[in-house]
Amino acid sequence: MTEYYRLTGSQILRLIQQGEVTVEEYAKSLLARIKEREHIQAWAYLDPELVLSQARRLDKIPLEKRGPLHGLAVGIKDIALTKGTFISPLPLANNLGSAADASVVIVLRAAGALILGKTATTEFAATTEGGPCTNPHNPNHTPGGSSSGSAAAVADFQVPVALGTQTMGSMIRPGSFNGVYALKPTWGSISWDGLAHFSVSNDTVGFFARCAEDLEVLAGTFRLIDDEPVPESLSVANTKIAFAKTHIWPKAGPGLKAAWEKAISLLSRHGAEVEEIELPEDFSKLKDWNPIILAGEGRAAFLGNYLVSKDQLTKVGVDAVENKTNTTRKTLLESYDGCARLRPVWDEISRKYDAVITPSTVDDAPRGLEYTGDHSFCSMWTMLHAPVLNIPGFAGEHGLPIGLTVVGPRYCDLHVLDMGKRIGKIFGEEGGYISQIA
Repeated sequence: MTEYYRLTGSQILRLIQQGEVTVEEYAKSLLARIKEREHIQAWAYLDPELVLSQARRLDKIPLEKRGPLHGLAVGIKDIALTKGTFISPLPLANNLGSAADASVVIVLRAAGALILGKTATTEFAATTEGGPCTNPHNPNHTPGGSSSGSAAAVADFQVPVALGTQTMGSMIRPGSFNGVYALKPTWGSISWDGLAHFSVSNDTVGFFARCAEDLEVLAGTFRLIDDEPVPESLSVANTKIAFAKTHIWPKAGPGLKAAWEKAISLLSRHGAEVEEIELPEDFSKLKDWNPIILAGEGRAAFLGNYLVSKDQLTKVGVDAVENKTNTTRKTLLESYDGCARLRPVWDEISRKYDAVITPSTVDDAPRGLEYTGDHSFCSMWTMLHAPVLNIPGFAGEHGLPIGLTVVGPRYCDLHVLDMGKRIGKIFGEEGGYISQIA
């Protein structure tokens, strides 16, 4: 019999709905797995008694009153307010953490989810300096960041789904490094209320899972609705799929290059019409606008913590408040306006295809925990507010997982998920990566 902790979210939901397992039994299986795998250090806060108390309470709810996520365990990135916890790295948030839930946590609880605990994040979710969390595929390599613990916990079968956030590449990068699906929806689709901001025009809430079906369940819960219905098909045959290397391609490592060529070959063999495209030159400016916007918005985001406890604030936050980059209003406006001009251009380009595939990361996870990896391939899509999905399946330079990203027009999240599920089946079965996580 398969251990409950190894099941996907969709699988465990069915078993709980059918009465074949209680939420408490499921929770005990997850807690045993987490205890066994403590060396991954995926959790910033987890209280087993609180988890079991929640589980027993959920088991007492009558069948007719249960929500769509009843009993589904979810990890919460440790920048979100969650009742009963004080573990948030932000000093101001520490004063609120026990009294309030972030909006996203409210939705999850209302749907019946079991809030398992708070997952590890890099400092203030604003730095590429790694923490103690390790990559479950190889503890000598980074899990990425800043959503380190969420991605690692999902990959290591400690939780089926987990909340993450992305400001630059904080979901797609760890998704790629840990070999899991990572969905960053269209900017603004899920409320940020109750999470610590870094960059208000970029910060986006999303989720990690081991299968696309679980992300579809969460998308339904958070009411991500496209204007046009998603086609009913499980195949990529006769679809138009573009491959966009982008202006960051000179950074591509050998693992990415190999995955790229294999993906083109696989999808072509499965009947897709594949086209390699080049983005207009203006898109190359996004990499220059990114640090300007982060500096300008970081100044506002970190000011309160700077005034209250500067000595606890990351260097990124201190530098932003003190404007160490000499960001001016003129350059900030130019960057904002440039991004705004390119968003509809991207929508128009991407609507010509059923999916656009682009790199997730330079290569697989770098060795060491000090540096969480290069976010260059991810940040442009965050700035364009586009929905993006990391799809696992390939092996990189170090033999660790590396994924590719499906990206689409704004507010076409369900189409991105649908194509990601079709493409992911092929990549998962034929991409070549086989997880060694026991």
